[in-house]
Amino acid sequence: MDVELYLQRIGYSGKLTAVIETLSLLQERHLLNVPFENLDIHHKIEINLSDSFNKIVIQNRGGFCYELNGLFYRFLKSLGFVVKMISARVFNKDKNYGPEFDHMAIIATIGNDEWLVDVGFGEFAFHPLEIEPGIESLDPRGVFRIDAYDKNYLMVSKKNTDGEFVPEYIFTKTERPLNEFVEMCLFHQTSKDSHFTQKRICSLPTPGGRISLTGNVLKITSGANIIERVLADETEVEMVLKEYYNINLSAKESNR
Repeated sequence: MDVELYLQRIGYSGKLTAVIETLSLLQERHLLNVPFENLDIHHKIEINLSDSFNKIVIQNRGGFCYELNGLFYRFLKSLGFVVKMISARVFNKDKNYGPEFDHMAIIATIGNDEWLVDVGFGEFAFHPLEIEPGIESLDPRGVFRIDAYDKNYLMVSKKNTDGEFVPEYIFTKTERPLNEFVEMCLFHQTSKDSHFTQKRICSLPTPGGRISLTGNVLKITSGANIIERVLADETEVEMVLKEYYNINLSAKESNR
């Protein structure tokens, strides 16, 4: 792990002590600079979790949860944070939870406190969430809460505009090795039942909104302002990826 290159990629030049203030800044900088995207899936390029540093840092790309959180875990560990990878089950449109290893997240232990860390869930918290059931956490991206769920899981929820907490996913504190996520990582790349195979996604938060490419639709939100544009063809898509995300897919594919 080349820490200096990683720090350059996320635009961070502050202190690197293993404290919650540093962790919060690192998570926010990562989210603001590394997009959540599934572009390789739609270009029929296999995602190799052992290649995440090269893809995200060297090639200036993004990724989905297994890549983003897997690499962030290694980065934090190299800085001296006590971290572990965990499995999560995502709340879906059918109001059920996906299978085990449906999502990867991170738990960081600092002193006597545990924090849920996640840079791979799209629209989520900018800062780590304290794992203390029933406590509401005010974050730049909303209000979150972690509660007990059944006897084995914890549930993280986000407050909606009606003031109700809506589940995001459930998780356990069990530490998981990277190889246990490989099967679900492959499923999300190849199965017609995976939402990642349905449409191209490239999304990056901004301090006051988000820039998202979904299919051929570019959506830019800033506060209450929303701009949407339908892109005419793949040439225009490549221009948008370069302009808003600094992603050059042609260069990546020519190197393969």
